[in-house]
Amino acid sequence: MRETARAWTALWLVLFALLQVAAFVLVWRVALHTELGQWVDTVALTGNRIGQDRIDGPVDRILNAMSVVSLLAATAVIGFIALMRGRIALAITATLLIAGANVSTQLLKYGLSRPDLGIDLERVYAGNSLPSGHTAVAASVAVALVLVLPAKVRAFGAFVGAGYAAVAGVATLSAGWHRPSDAVAAFLVVGVWAAVAGLVLLLTQRERATFSSADAHRVATAVLGVGGVLALGACGLALAWLVDLRGVAPEGLGRRALFAGYAGSAAGIAGTMAVVMALVLAVVHRLVPRHQG
Repeated sequence: MRETARAWTALWLVLFALLQVAAFVLVWRVALHTELGQWVDTVALTGNRIGQDRIDGPVDRILNAMSVVSLLAATAVIGFIALMRGRIALAITATLLIAGANVSTQLLKYGLSRPDLGIDLERVYAGNSLPSGHTAVAASVAVALVLVLPAKVRAFGAFVGAGYAAVAGVATLSAGWHRPSDAVAAFLVVGVWAAVAGLVLLLTQRERATFSSADAHRVATAVLGVGGVLALGACGLALAWLVDLRGVAPEGLGRRALFAGYAGSAAGIAGTMAVVMALVLAVVHRLVPRHQG
């Protein structure tokens, strides 16, 4: 029975990783290599000017807090929580998750190219910015925190972490630092590393380790998952309406269209993070059992 459960969990994690790799490739191909994808990203960036004066302060504070020093401090805290619980393998794995997600994000950003299709002339010399480094920092810390927290507070940590990462992703768009596809791609990179970390934890589990279905947090998982799907649906509706105007240059669009591009993209960013966190929360009780044996 135990080996069967471990096999199904491993299969879930492999599927989780493959789906996110496929989603990342799709986002990369559409956002960087098609005129429509570049146009939607540019419309969202142009639309961030609506009401920007009111949110400049909070956005700057959120983004400026994400430095190398803060990342190292957050990693140390997460490792400390795991060690306080007597989980050495968990501390190492959570640290590797954060490091792997952020290093691979930077390698992808500088390794991928963004062809000039004549859409975003204002940023033509900026080059590729996918995935977003700031978003990857927030998301990797959030997911690692959910892994190391005790079961009693894990659901609360999942909501706080998903909210924090989603706000960070939207903040990069609001500040004009990143296109919406950059934030979505960063979440997918973190999701892949979460699946890899899960497989490592599964392989290093003790033979007598047991998990309880009471730690599954099914309600919280459902809320995050359904909320994320609804947000992605809202994003799809907004962008579907916007696509009818694709013949117009982003600078020539009206306020309503620009807001649809910005708000729809923000919903897509938040929805992606919610779904990734729901998938992590659905399986974490099997990866970090309450009783190690």
